[in-house]
Amino acid sequence: MTFEANENVLCFHGPLLYEAKILKTDWRVLDPPHGDEGPVYLVHYRGWKQTWDEWVPESRALKMNEANLAKQASLKESYPGKKKAVPKTSGTTESSDRGKKRAKDTSVDKEEEFTKRPEIKVPIPDSLKAQLVDDWENITKHQQLVPLPRTPNVVQILDMYRDSKKEKKGKSDEIFQEVLSGIKTYFDKCLGNLLLYRFERQQYVDIRKRNTGKEDSEIYGGEHLLRLFVQFPMLIAHTQMDQDSINALRENLVDVLKWMQKNHKELLLSEYENASPAYQSIVKS
Repeated sequence: MTFEANENVLCFHGPLLYEAKILKTDWRVLDPPHGDEGPVYLVHYRGWKQTWDEWVPESRALKMNEANLAKQASLKESYPGKKKAVPKTSGTTESSDRGKKRAKDTSVDKEEEFTKRPEIKVPIPDSLKAQLVDDWENITKHQQLVPLPRTPNVVQILDMYRDSKKEKKGKSDEIFQEVLSGIKTYFDKCLGNLLLYRFERQQYVDIRKRNTGKEDSEIYGGEHLLRLFVQFPMLIAHTQMDQDSINALRENLVDVLKWMQKNHKELLLSEYENASPAYQSIVKS
């Protein structure tokens, strides 16, 4: 085994690297349908609750060294959704100070309310996590892009999933339909603000100009839909849904991911297109 118990490592959770400690090691079947075996590690993510502890294959762990710490920083810098600093203003008055205090108190109350909410986990299968990592490397390191418009796009993927459930289970309940509609809505609202890497933003501007009558879910496909599932725990935590609704939503999201895992060859890219030198120079500038 590459790693030992009690060793500090960097571990992929979605497309980002986090500091973690290996609690246990084991050797087991990694991919039951194919019978592949290999080392696995029970990791605890530093600063996270124990409920996030999980067994991971060796492919998700990296040695704690300068090169991999630099990779961690690069991933964090390029990942969409990074918070921007809010500029401070000078010359505040006493009344504005009181207003700031009230705003601060309200913010603290909301933060306390948020931290008290139960944690929501949407487990992503390891093969799809590997897809997310490949996605990041192809785009941010190799400066390649997802060819757009994608076929199948997000709307088509959700329709394919809906049809598969109708055929096998006759599933047509109201919650099921609402979840699929909600996934599409979240995708259209989040793509431009939360799901794009910096290198993809010029492509987004260009493709929107050429497809003014279409929604993002009719242009982008499974690669970007996967990124939305990484963000869902955070997005759901900021809603006012009750626990029963959250549990029902989580159950449906997990089922979508399992279906995507089974059909990944049809839904997800194996190769990305090279961006032209002219395009690369625009993006870099």
